[in-house]
Amino acid sequence: MPRHKGDHEARRRDVSAAVWRVLAAHGFGGLTLRAVATEMGATTGLLTHYFPSKKDLVAHALTLLDEHRTATRKADPEPGGLGALRATLLDILPSTPQAAADNRIWVSSWDAALADPDLAAGHAARYARTRERIRHHVREAQRLGELPSVDADDLAASVLSFTLGLVVQALFSPEEFPPERQVRLLDDYLATLAAPAGEQAARASRG
Repeated sequence: MPRHKGDHEARRRDVSAAVWRVLAAHGFGGLTLRAVATEMGATTGLLTHYFPSKKDLVAHALTLLDEHRTATRKADPEPGGLGALRATLLDILPSTPQAAADNRIWVSSWDAALADPDLAAGHAARYARTRERIRHHVREAQRLGELPSVDADDLAASVLSFTLGLVVQALFSPEEFPPERQVRLLDDYLATLAAPAGEQAARASRG
């Protein structure tokens, strides 16, 4: 009996769900065709129908992670500016159990991505999209006088670098970087960025 497209799509969803469960339990280091097949109660031969190689499996896993992060990301508040920038960065931090699990998976993918030019290019594109989102909020904050008028590209890169550094520290030392400290450190950092703009506004009002 011929297989219907719906059957194929349903099986692919089953495979994707198994890939996600393996990622959540073992990270990218434990992501293998055999592990996914075992999770499904299937053979590796079935998996190779969808993923001929480990590289194909990893690429699919990265796509799943990207889709999951996008689906769980909160919408940016209106009208934007510094408040929207803060909300965007809070979405990145591992300040909830789900966000911590997602970030563990994401950070564990760096090794695989650095070892493969195609996967590295995909990661670079993802980070570029994140910087663009941050840059949009930076420019709006600058327009509103909430941030100083410096190069928005450089500021967006600096902001993302700080946030990713905080992510890594919180993942490796969760006791030292509980959610409330993550939020406090982020707010302190944003206040430092905004200080020059506030000083300029104060000087202007006095003048």
